[in-house]
Amino acid sequence: MLEAANLSVSYGRHRALDHVSLSVSPGEILVVLGANGAGKSTLLKGLAGLVRPAPGARISIGGKDISNIPAHRVVEAGLALVPEGRGVFGALTVRENLLLGAHPAHARHGEAARLEGILSLFPRLTERMGQAVRTMSGGEQQMVAIGRALMSAPEILALDEPSLGLSPLMAGELFRALTRIRAGGTGILLVEQNARRSLAIADRGILLEGGHIVGGGSAASLAADPAVRRAYLGASETEAA
Repeated sequence: MLEAANLSVSYGRHRALDHVSLSVSPGEILVVLGANGAGKSTLLKGLAGLVRPAPGARISIGGKDISNIPAHRVVEAGLALVPEGRGVFGALTVRENLLLGAHPAHARHGEAARLEGILSLFPRLTERMGQAVRTMSGGEQQMVAIGRALMSAPEILALDEPSLGLSPLMAGELFRALTRIRAGGTGILLVEQNARRSLAIADRGILLEGGHIVGGGSAASLAADPAVRRAYLGASETEAA
């Protein structure tokens, strides 16, 4: 289980995240909704150790404090981040990208079985194992990025805008894959601009605005909330009513 309390992050004088607290349980999808600049990416970076939180923050996985450890040790502790833009190694093959994900010591046990599971999750990667990732479509590269993160055997998978730039067909395939990952017991923290589809697969959601959590609840209740519909789902006031 991922737990974060009083997580604040500043860039110089700008407070991008202010005393945010959240939790993600095993086998649960928590979606984070918010406008551009709300602090969503900063939240994921703070949890993943890519930016340093302000004093007083506490982040833990399975009760183990990871508040002020380097990013590679956060991965070893059980949190894997798929960043916006994917961060794949374009010159390397699909196989090489995936195997790089198994670098943490705990992930090397069962590496072959985990790779087989990822290829079952994303069958089209099977025939592309020897292909350079830079020659693949954006959707296929996103599959590689998620697969690489899963190779680290995470307890929590964090994703930053995974459907950005994908076709509707490929986005649908991505969201179906996330439900299968959840079914396997992995907790998922999802930052996603496609609010409608993300709420359709999520268990809970939180609303982030100006670095603060301003609301939250079950995914079903958020999807039915008129204010949420107007702000994030593109519904008019009449439709929301």
